[in-house]
Amino acid sequence: MSNETNDIIDTIYEKKVSNQAQNLPEKGFRKSSKAKYQIFDESEFTRGREVLGEIIVHGMLASGGTDIDWLIEHKGSFIILEFKGFHNDKINIPQGQIIAYEKLYEKLNQSTKCYLYIVGCDDIDFSNPDSSIWIFEMNQWSNNIIPKSTTDVYDEKSNKQNKFIVYREYMEEITVDGLRELIDSHWKEFEKL
Repeated sequence: MSNETNDIIDTIYEKKVSNQAQNLPEKGFRKSSKAKYQIFDESEFTRGREVLGEIIVHGMLASGGTDIDWLIEHKGSFIILEFKGFHNDKINIPQGQIIAYEKLYEKLNQSTKCYLYIVGCDDIDFSNPDSSIWIFEMNQWSNNIIPKSTTDVYDEKSNKQNKFIVYREYMEEITVDGLRELIDSHWKEFEKL
């Protein structure tokens, strides 16, 4: 009888421990599923960008150049993402780039729907869905919710620059997964237009 009781207790205890172990969160970080699009030849991708860099040369009146980091079109509507790295809890946006984004955003929203996000990030791993990023939408910029400053308010030696400085504290913190969900919500919205 004593052995039977011990067997039952051991069986129940093992089931409890097993169930508790299944309910514990995993340590470490989650990994996103495989990227939908990948660069297969990184050297060719880099070479292509370097070739484009040769368009504007010394001696020309035109200067600089910028790109759109990510543009998604669906049923004639758009999601645009511009990624900026944080340095001392702030991102820098060249004035010419933000003017172009303002005009693009305004024109696209006259005839269709457009969401344009500025995404601030530290040196993160985008394959970790729990990584934090910070965002603001162009609508917030247009409505002066995001302060438009060309001088660093935290640096007394800072002069007016040809770029806007946006501090992390004015941006919304979300996860990489949160950004993915936001993009998918806009995609679903575009399906209904």
